[in-house]
Amino acid sequence: MEEKTNALRQFDKQKLPYACRSYDPEETRGEEVARLLGLDPASVFKTLVTVGASRRNYVFMIPVCRELDLKKAAKAAGEKSVQMLPAKELLPLTGYVHGGCSPVGMKKLFKTFIDASAEPFATIAFSAGRRGLQVQTELASLAKLIPFTFAELTV
Repeated sequence: MEEKTNALRQFDKQKLPYACRSYDPEETRGEEVARLLGLDPASVFKTLVTVGASRRNYVFMIPVCRELDLKKAAKAAGEKSVQMLPAKELLPLTGYVHGGCSPVGMKKLFKTFIDASAEPFATIAFSAGRRGLQVQTELASLAKLIPFTFAELTV
């Protein structure tokens, strides 16, 4: 049996339902990951970590088929501006590597925003905390693990 990630341990600890789906970890294109898993790319989300002008960090979850609009992200966070966290700072800050960053089970809890396009889906998928591993769950279950706010975040 595959070792559990921090994210999956959090789901198990709270006894929340989820499905774990694996794919070739060499695949880095989000839309291709969605296709490999047989999922609508609009329901598969990437986890992006940013830093605001205030030096606070924020997490944004957006569909793999879209791009983060930094102005909309800053507005949602109440910041003058936000920028992507440099890749070398991701592991020390979150405990996750680029391409395997989950919003669940980070070293610290950061203010998290999910693109409003997620609301109509019964379930969404996102990184389970390791490259090649996705977790699929209901938003209500995710809300029991991390507080989040819906916002218009994409270009």
